[in-house]
Amino acid sequence: MKEMENYKRLILQDFSKNGLLAHSIENFIHRKSQADLAELIAESIQSKSILIAEAGTGIGKTFAYLLPALRSNQKILISTGSKALQDQLFNKDLPLILNALKKESLAYDKAIEIQNVVLLKGRSNYLCLEKLDQYMQSSNLIDKTFLSSIVQIKNWSISTSTGDISQCYDITEDNFIWSFLTSTNDNCLGASCPRYEDCFVNQIRKRALDANVVIVNHHLFFADISLKTNGFGKIIPDMDVLIFDEAHQVPDIACQYYGEQLSSKQLYSIADDLQLSYRTQLRDVKQLQTSSDYLLQTIKQLRLVLGDNSKGNFHIIKNHKEIKPLINKLLDALNFSKEVCSTISIRNELIESCYERLDKALNFLNKLNQTNMQGYSYWFEVNRSNFTFACTPLSVAPMINELVFKEKRCWIFTSATLTTNNSFQYFNNKIGLTLAKTAIFDSPFDYQNQSLLYVPRYLLAQNHSESAHQLVNILKPIIEMNRGRCFFLCTSHLMLKSLAVEFRKTINNFTLFVQGEMSKSKLLEKFIESGNGLLLATNSFWEGIDIKGDILSCVIIDKLPFQSPDDPILKAKIEDAMLRGLNAFEEIQIPEAIITLKQGVGRLIRDAQDHGVIIICDNRLVIKHYGSQFIKSLPSMTRTRDLHKVMKFLSEKNK
Repeated sequence: MKEMENYKRLILQDFSKNGLLAHSIENFIHRKSQADLAELIAESIQSKSILIAEAGTGIGKTFAYLLPALRSNQKILISTGSKALQDQLFNKDLPLILNALKKESLAYDKAIEIQNVVLLKGRSNYLCLEKLDQYMQSSNLIDKTFLSSIVQIKNWSISTSTGDISQCYDITEDNFIWSFLTSTNDNCLGASCPRYEDCFVNQIRKRALDANVVIVNHHLFFADISLKTNGFGKIIPDMDVLIFDEAHQVPDIACQYYGEQLSSKQLYSIADDLQLSYRTQLRDVKQLQTSSDYLLQTIKQLRLVLGDNSKGNFHIIKNHKEIKPLINKLLDALNFSKEVCSTISIRNELIESCYERLDKALNFLNKLNQTNMQGYSYWFEVNRSNFTFACTPLSVAPMINELVFKEKRCWIFTSATLTTNNSFQYFNNKIGLTLAKTAIFDSPFDYQNQSLLYVPRYLLAQNHSESAHQLVNILKPIIEMNRGRCFFLCTSHLMLKSLAVEFRKTINNFTLFVQGEMSKSKLLEKFIESGNGLLLATNSFWEGIDIKGDILSCVIIDKLPFQSPDDPILKAKIEDAMLRGLNAFEEIQIPEAIITLKQGVGRLIRDAQDHGVIIICDNRLVIKHYGSQFIKSLPSMTRTRDLHKVMKFLSEKNK
C-alpha cells in the first residue's frame, strides 16, 4: 500500500505546476484533467485492471499515460492508430520524458534507458535480405531501371542497421520495388531462410524481447495476435501494460485480422516468387514459368472484369456471367501452380513457401465460394490496381474479451472520440468490455469563445446534382473572408471531384489543394506553406492531422458522415441487428457517424490560442430527431444559421 501511495505521489508531482513536466516542457500549462487522467492510469497499472478513457483534445493524454507507465518499471506496449504517431512517440515524446526522468532527482534508480525502447513496424516495412539476394542473382534477366534501384538498395543494405525502408532516402517508401524486396507473414521463410540470422525483422524482434517499452500500431498488434503459431511469425513479446492510443480504431482494425482475406497483391507475390525460383535456382523446371504466366494472366483478367473502385457482396458477384468463369479459372491456375510446386518443394525453400500459400489461397477461395456462415460478411473490394476477396466477422467483441481476460494485465484504451452522446456503451459493446472502468475528461479549450458552429440554411438534398455548385456559392464568401486557411472534408470521392471542378471555376484569393493530386504529406506541407490554402479531402484527413495556429481556422464538412448503405459489411451488420430485434440505425449507423464527425470537427481547435468556424452542410443536424445526439456529442460551441454572424466572427478573430 505504501509503495502504491509513493507511486501515485510521484505521478501527481510530475503533473504539478512545479513538477517534472513543468521543468521539461517549454510553456507547460498545468491541467487538473491531465493529472486526474494520469492518476487513474497509475491506479489501473498498479491494480492490473482495464480502463477506457476519453481524453478531449488538448488534455495531453500522451504524457498522461507515458509517465505512469514509465514510473511503474513494468514492460510496456504502446499501440497507436498510425505509423505517424508511432514515429512521434519514438522520436519526440518518449525521449523527452526519458531524459527528464534521468535528470529528475525523484526518478527511480532503475530509470529506463533510451536504448530499451523499440519501435516495431510490420514486416513489409523492412528489407528482406533473402529476396534482395535472389534478385541480385538474376540481375542479367532484370530490366535496367529496375536493376539500378536494386543496386542502390544493395548499397544501402550494407550500411543500414535497421533495414527500415523509410530510412532508404534514395528510394521513396512508396516505390513499387519494395513490394518485391520485403516479406509478409505469407511468404516469410522463417527459421529455414538462409539469411535468418541477419534478418532485420528477426533482429528487431530479439531487441523487442529485451525492451522495456515496445511501440507498435494496431495493424501490427492484431496481425501478430491472429497468427496461429508462436514461432518466427510472432514478433510482439508479452508485456505487463498494454496501452492503445487512438483506440476508437481498434474494433474495425481487429475485424480485418480476425477474418480472412485474399488479395491480388498476395497472388502476384506468389506468381513473382514462382518466376524468381525458375530464374535463379530451378532453370530445369520450365513449368514454373508456365504456371506463373497462367496465374498472372488470370489475375489481370479478373481484375479488369471486376471494374473500378467498387465494393460489394461477394455472393452477388460470384455468379455473374463474366466473373464466375474467371473465378473458376483462378481456381484452376492455383491448382496447376500447386501441382507444379508439389513435385519440387523439397528442392527449394521458396517453392515450399509458395506451395503453402497456394494451398491456403485455394482453401479460402473454395470456402468463400461455397459457404455463407452467419455472423460474417463476405465481400470484395476493387481499386485502381488491386482486388480483395474477404470474409470478416461482424463483431470482434468475443475475441477481444477473451484476449484481455486471458491473463491479468493492465489494459488502457484511450482516444478523444470513444463516446456517443456522453456514453461508452457503443464502443464497449464493440470490444466486448462492458464491465471495464470508464472515464471522460473534457477538453480544456474554451470552445464557446474559440469556435462557432454554422449550419447553412436552404440546402439542397444531399444527392441533388447541383449540391456541389450550391455549396461553393454559399461558402465561397466565407472562404475568401478567411483568406483560405480551410479544410473541406468530404464524405465521398464523388463530392470531392465535383467540388474541385466548381472551385476551380471561381478561385480568387486562395490556393486550391485536392487529395489525390499529390501525396498526403506533400499536400499538408504545401497547404501550410501557402498560408491561404483550401484543401479538399476525404477519409484519411478526418483524423490524425494536427495543425495549430492561424494556418487552419475553418473546417467544412459536406454532410453527416453516415457510412454508405451499400457497404457490404454495414449491410450484414444491419441484417444481423434486425434479426436480434434491434434498431440498426439507432444502434449502429448513428454512433458510427457521431464518432467520425467528432474526428472531423477535432481538426479545428488544436491549441488554447486557436479559433475558427466549423461548418456542417447538413440540415439533418437541425431538423431530424437524431440531430441532437450529434450536437450533444460535440464540444459545446456557439451555434448559428446566420451567415452574417459567421462573417463577423471571422472578421473579429482574424484582426
